[in-house]
Amino acid sequence: MLKIGDAAPDFELPDQDGRLLRLSTLLAQGPLLLYFYPADFTPVCTREACAFRDLQPSLTASGPTVIGISPQDSASHARFREKHGLRFALLADPDKRVIRAYGCDGLLGFGVKRVSYLIGRDGRIMEIARAAFRVTPHTALAQHPLTTKNSR
Repeated sequence: MLKIGDAAPDFELPDQDGRLLRLSTLLAQGPLLLYFYPADFTPVCTREACAFRDLQPSLTASGPTVIGISPQDSASHARFREKHGLRFALLADPDKRVIRAYGCDGLLGFGVKRVSYLIGRDGRIMEIARAAFRVTPHTALAQHPLTTKNSR
């Protein structure tokens, strides 16, 4: 598991539309809230995604960009976004390469731990939230006072 102050591992993954997104490119736009979640359409994951969706209007001007990562494919992510009106990218990591690099692989390689990382423009981990069944610690990172677009 990464710690505060660690460099966030760079990666490139396809989003819900099959477009490749790279961490370093996303960080050029400002801080990033990168959240890992187990699966599309599950109750807690849906609640978490919708909570981030509901925060989007206030985040657009001053907060981090939100990006979700799970092992489902781009087609599943596209359906999930459409059904719940999500306006942020969901990245597909079916081989769990990035999930493992961020220490979010489940016990014995099964599943995915629910972890959110607040990453500064400098590519360093600023804050971390870990909570398997509670959404509030994760959404609190999006409202963290260090998340203004101009920070770091």
